[in-house]
Amino acid sequence: MDNITKKVGEEIARGYIGSNTGCPYHPSHFKGQNCTFCYCPFYPCHDPDLGHSIVSKRGRDIWDCINCLFIHRDDVCGFVMSEIRRMGITDPKDPRIKGILPEAKDKFFRRGKALMVVGATSDAGKSVTVAAICRILQRKGYLVTPFKSQNMSLNSKVTRSGAEVAMIQDFQAKAACLSNPDYQMNPILLKPKGDTRSQVIVEGKPYGDYDVPGYYNEFVPGPGIDIVRRNVDFLKKKFDFIVMEGAGSPAEINIYDRDIANMKAAEIADADCLLVVNADWGGSFAYALGTVELIPEKDRSRIKGIIINNVRGDASRMKPGAERLEEMLGIPVVGIIPHADVFLPSEDSESFRSKLVAGTGKTVISVIKFPRIANFTDIDPLLMEDVTVRFVDRAEDLEGSDAIILPGTKNTIGDLAWMRGNGIADRIVGFKGKIPILGLCGGYQMMGAMLKDPGALEGSVPGDTPGLGFFDNVTEWREYSKVTVRDEGVLLKTGEPVSGYEIHMGISDVKEEPLFKINRWKSSENEGSVRESELLFGTYLHGVFDKPAFRKYFLSFVKHAGEDTAAGVMDYDDYLEHSIEVLADTFEEGFDMDAFMKIAEAGR
Repeated sequence: MDNITKKVGEEIARGYIGSNTGCPYHPSHFKGQNCTFCYCPFYPCHDPDLGHSIVSKRGRDIWDCINCLFIHRDDVCGFVMSEIRRMGITDPKDPRIKGILPEAKDKFFRRGKALMVVGATSDAGKSVTVAAICRILQRKGYLVTPFKSQNMSLNSKVTRSGAEVAMIQDFQAKAACLSNPDYQMNPILLKPKGDTRSQVIVEGKPYGDYDVPGYYNEFVPGPGIDIVRRNVDFLKKKFDFIVMEGAGSPAEINIYDRDIANMKAAEIADADCLLVVNADWGGSFAYALGTVELIPEKDRSRIKGIIINNVRGDASRMKPGAERLEEMLGIPVVGIIPHADVFLPSEDSESFRSKLVAGTGKTVISVIKFPRIANFTDIDPLLMEDVTVRFVDRAEDLEGSDAIILPGTKNTIGDLAWMRGNGIADRIVGFKGKIPILGLCGGYQMMGAMLKDPGALEGSVPGDTPGLGFFDNVTEWREYSKVTVRDEGVLLKTGEPVSGYEIHMGISDVKEEPLFKINRWKSSENEGSVRESELLFGTYLHGVFDKPAFRKYFLSFVKHAGEDTAAGVMDYDDYLEHSIEVLADTFEEGFDMDAFMKIAEAGR
């Protein structure tokens, strides 16, 4: 407390500074945050709208307001500093400071407005629409957050707090210019483990495995609704807008009364909804009409606008149909959005299933298309380079590869058995020492000597499974727990920075030369395995290609017809930022902005 008091005193003496990119804490929460009070003059305020009590490691109650954004708003900072000056306060311990907070809350604290994007079908463009709306509203000076109550995806990321969230919500948070997305934006994440069961992640942590009947009959009516409600409530206290994303269609009448991803979530958040349809599929007007008519009347009134998305060619050709649709439904079409030729991460495996080839470069990198592939977005940054990525599920398709990547998987033992059964494993072993082979997470585990699963936590039966034998590492699944951590460090070969995140069950006893040095707390740890002379590389780090250092290093070993593979220096985050800007511009061009903002700001 003494240090906080001292810092507040320095802030009072310094005065109002606004958004200061030179501040060591900027941006700890969001782009453009006000840095006048990085140390809060009201701490600890004990206001439940702004924070909550937690028990420290020493067993003491402490006030946690790490997620409070209120004191970083321009209007709040301006008012608080002006009151401090008006009252002539110079001492940070002056009791009059505490009296400023109720006035500031009365003037500036408002619960956020929820706006929900639902789709007539899967892949209608809900995710990109949410991202575009987040950036459009952020440009207008609002604090915005994405939210998806329930997401089914094998692409996930680890937050600052060590929580696991869907990759697409992390991307949408980037669009909202948030620095530290967390589990509240995606409180329920379903990660398929097979044809009928999924691991359920609740508020960033493993909760349990459910089959479909168990999930809808036990989880949803049990804890599910309360989980959605408390996280919506949390976000409404922090942000001006919560831009929500539905899942699939809001008109799945076979599970309507147990669907917490669409209109039930809208009811909980009291959200106005926008229905998006994909014009590129054809039949967009029928999709829109049928969806609205299948939604029960009590929920139908929440649909305030329709967006016709992904229109190729002349968008004006859609206007007559849009006008007719408005007449039939009494709902305005607020946007006819042109097709945007931008690269964005895939949300889930549905759009991935038909993908065979990506990129147009001369160098061919083959990625094994596991049945339970996970975090396949790890590969996306390679598409910025002069490569073609092939997704391979047959042994014969590995011919002509210049490098092979074994990606992440939700079931290491099961997918290794699949590779052995179809001949891919033997073919990969034949490439050892000839072309680079990289294992990521589960793929890295497969490259070891042995996989030990005494409790059948990973496989279907207990026992030991030989790995590919590329490394001497041994991986064991000892308990139902998961490592989720964000990592930063250096590539040992060059000393250049790398970053990523780990999401895995199973612990590896590594007996190889390390690939990275990772900084953890006040110490550093070795990570990964490398045998350069045999062109073998492995790491638990997802997102390892995002920064250019490892991308450049790995591609330096990849030759096509004896020629080197060129590698760029762009950070993948910069690439995504450009795509978000183009996406937001495209939506602004296609929106009737007056109509859209009327819906967005209604009731605020």
